[in-house]
Amino acid sequence: MADTLELDALWDEFHRVVNMTSQELEAWLRTRDAGQESEPLPDQAGPPLGRHVLAILQKRRTDLTDDDIQTMHKVVDIVTSRQDLENEPEAMDTRRRHQLMSIGHDPLKPPK
Repeated sequence: MADTLELDALWDEFHRVVNMTSQELEAWLRTRDAGQESEPLPDQAGPPLGRHVLAILQKRRTDLTDDDIQTMHKVVDIVTSRQDLENEPEAMDTRRRHQLMSIGHDPLKPPK
């Protein structure tokens, strides 16, 4: 388990890059997986990483597991590496935006 200072920094960074609320992410995951003929159960909608991000958003910091901490590191790394600092968010292609939204980051959402 990470020490308290590292965990605090990771918690803050995770919540900075994951700028969608748990309700927004849950709705997005259900919408993305809904087909014309079927819709998955709410707790099975979206990719496993997106579902894990949603579960973390619904936890308190004191309830995090080692697996949660690894996922948080992974999400921070993914979002940070895919941010397009050269272009305005509107210039981002839809596919890349949707991939980021599936892990809780909407690049078109204004910063908090």
